[in-house]
Amino acid sequence: MMQQNTQVALIGAPTDVGASQRGASMGPEALRVAGIQNSLQRLGCLVNDMGNLSGPANPEQARHNGYRHLNEVREWCAATRDAVFRALQSGQLPILMGGDHSLSIGSIAAVAQHCAARREPLSILWLDAHADFNVPESSPTGNLHGMPVAVITGHGPESLLELGHARPIVTADRIQQIGVRSVDAIEKKLVVEAGIVVYDMRQVDELRMRVVMEQALARCSESGGHLHVSFDVDFLDPEIAPGVPTTVPGGPTYREAQLCMEMIHDSGLMQSLDIAELNPAYDEGNRTAELVVELVESLFGEQILARAPGATTRYGL
Repeated sequence: MMQQNTQVALIGAPTDVGASQRGASMGPEALRVAGIQNSLQRLGCLVNDMGNLSGPANPEQARHNGYRHLNEVREWCAATRDAVFRALQSGQLPILMGGDHSLSIGSIAAVAQHCAARREPLSILWLDAHADFNVPESSPTGNLHGMPVAVITGHGPESLLELGHARPIVTADRIQQIGVRSVDAIEKKLVVEAGIVVYDMRQVDELRMRVVMEQALARCSESGGHLHVSFDVDFLDPEIAPGVPTTVPGGPTYREAQLCMEMIHDSGLMQSLDIAELNPAYDEGNRTAELVVELVESLFGEQILARAPGATTRYGL
């Protein structure tokens, strides 16, 4: 369970250099406007808003040697890695507020280095509509926000691989993906060959979210250690979360998403969090950011009814 007085570091990364569409750079401020700091404080967290990282502007250039904006993405990921690592070393739980999902290369590099130094196992839950396992040969765009899982598992350019403490930054067996429903043609083969555990939306439909999360969290719990949650907002069904540029119909509903977050909290394993791809340019009155803050509240222990850990609730008719 999340402890009272958990120290949380909010780290803004206002960039969209890894994406096709502009606007994810406004994501950190949208979360602040939606009240993320006040919500966490209400739940007993000690919150330190570290402000926003800085990095190169989006040059809006075409792909080069298979990648768009590789140098700019590298700079942003390096800044992210250093900020997340500092937060972890000071005993804080970092929440990376993106920004596009290429930033997770930096945050996971930091978490992996932190865990290696402590000889602590690392597990990653990747909540996303996309597998994010593209390489230049499989990517129709060259955008690095479609490649972070490939990069952290060792399939990427040298300038990004060297951000990690080891090669690969993490092994594929440490990653579980939930909510996937859009995978490029060649990418499908790469994901299967890598051996990542993927709960796509067919499995979520067949097993239901409770069973999916029980199975995923049981794998994390077996090894113990540090759970990193990388939450791409397009994980959610666009009917409830329109504020992303890459909407894919058929995602988790409001209650499925809440249950997912509540069960992660109940596991007591989460020690770091990414929030990626929130794009206010596509949103309606900041409602997607407000929903994301609600989900973060569930990750940090918000309950429908107050009850002791492990207690059951008796419901009347």
